[in-house]
Amino acid sequence: MSENPSPLENSLPKRLVISHATAESFAPLSRAILAKLGYTIVMPEEFEPIAVELDRDRPDLRIVDERSLPEISDDGGPPVPVIVLTGRHGVTGADCRIAGAIKRPAGLHELYRLMQQVLEDRPRTAPRVATHLAAQAIREGKEWQVSVLSLSENGCLIRSPETLLLGSRLGLRLHLPRSGALEFDAETAYQLVPDMGLIFHATSPAVRTAISDYVQAALLEG
Repeated sequence: MSENPSPLENSLPKRLVISHATAESFAPLSRAILAKLGYTIVMPEEFEPIAVELDRDRPDLRIVDERSLPEISDDGGPPVPVIVLTGRHGVTGADCRIAGAIKRPAGLHELYRLMQQVLEDRPRTAPRVATHLAAQAIREGKEWQVSVLSLSENGCLIRSPETLLLGSRLGLRLHLPRSGALEFDAETAYQLVPDMGLIFHATSPAVRTAISDYVQAALLEG
């Protein structure tokens, strides 16, 4: 393991979530991938030893099957926010603990987006993964090689030998295993010195699926 965590690793949340739902209430691999993204989901009986190890007395969030909701209590403390796993019609009622609801079985992207919205000050909409990929940048007929340091469906972080101005547009050609060459219309949206963050524009569903598959596989292997 590297002694110097990447900026991505430093930015991952460290959240502890209790699940009051069966394993079948989650899409395959969603809990394992969310753990790689900083959201450890445990069953109630697993919470206490992990909480002691982490010096915690309460979870950050509960994921609750709607049929178990009446049984959940916070023992008089401040309410822990709840994401409800439900059917097609969503949730009703005025339970102040409920922050959101997802149809069973809960998928990775739906859970990730809701947990980000509930728990994080600067929520993201798609998981990202640290990478070491070579890519070609294209601008005004000029091409040069850049390194892609992190990647999500919405954008990436690159290291470029050429100066890039914030707000400028460029093309990016990236090769992913099993997907071949992908091309993006991108904009330089932020700077993480010495690197630049790009946002992708008008990506097709097929390209989004290719990136999503790559990110999930990389997270599971990490």
